[in-house]
Amino acid sequence: MRRPAARTASRPTRPQPRLQSLSRALLAFAAALPLCVSAATLKVGDQQLQTRGILEASGQLKDVPYEIQWFNFPAAQPLGEALNAGAIDVGGLGDAPLIFAYAAGAKIRAVSAVRYTPVDLAIVVPGNSPIHNAADLKGRRIATTRGSIGHYLAVATLERANLKLTDVTWSFMQPADARAALASGSVDAWATWDPYVALAEARDHTRSIANGVGLSSGLSFEAATDTAIRDKHAELADFLRRVAAAQRWALSHPAEVAAIQSKVTGLPADVLTTVYQRGQWHPVPIDDGVIAEQQRTADLYHRAEVIRTRLDVAPSFDKQFSSAAP
Repeated sequence: MRRPAARTASRPTRPQPRLQSLSRALLAFAAALPLCVSAATLKVGDQQLQTRGILEASGQLKDVPYEIQWFNFPAAQPLGEALNAGAIDVGGLGDAPLIFAYAAGAKIRAVSAVRYTPVDLAIVVPGNSPIHNAADLKGRRIATTRGSIGHYLAVATLERANLKLTDVTWSFMQPADARAALASGSVDAWATWDPYVALAEARDHTRSIANGVGLSSGLSFEAATDTAIRDKHAELADFLRRVAAAQRWALSHPAEVAAIQSKVTGLPADVLTTVYQRGQWHPVPIDDGVIAEQQRTADLYHRAEVIRTRLDVAPSFDKQFSSAAP
């Protein structure tokens, strides 16, 4: 006859001290994970892949804890339109394009600033042109991109030469079309910026009859949408820090930046080396002085009746990210 099996009393099993410590560590790591790893995607607008080029060359695209989607534009005008439409979160704009976008009602703010030597902003003519100075532009056809820093340079150059905007014929087009128009003789002069100035000088043998020295602030900005500033604040702040670090590195490594950007864009490395050597782009904080310079640029546009209403540009800036600059 079988005896019933003896029953063993059930006792709760206590975790060992080492297991308790491990569990607490894992829970703490899991709780902290959302703070250090971002699932957000930052949509970045670029012109001729200049920003991406310096970031890649300087190693600032390593270990980015969020995704960057790049959108390349031939000029600032379409980039500004993309910002206005919310198609991108942040992108690089010159001082004049930022004013045009803001005047059009774009809900964007300048979140970082960079200053460059505006010799790379120029009005170029064919080598055999009879145009030798700003006064010679009277009665001529000028190509530029509407709302660009080239457009600003042309307006400021005419004003300094005591010419009216109606003293010239304007042809507004994108840079590739403007270059072709100048080569064919459809226009007499082209107001543009680097790398287009350097490319035209090196490959098309154009010459400059005016540049931005003494006329342009030499300021350019990263501008972000209000939505990105609110919803992607951490990613935006990190991206701006990386851009500022890359710009400082590029100051002493123009050839390395040019080589990388040449591979990305297909533009000649020698042309891009010229761009970085003479541009000397360096980050600066957004302060009252920068805002005052931007106001003067806007006032020139209003004075020339390019913008009908006088703008107060101060609301188009956001200073909270300025720690990205030294």
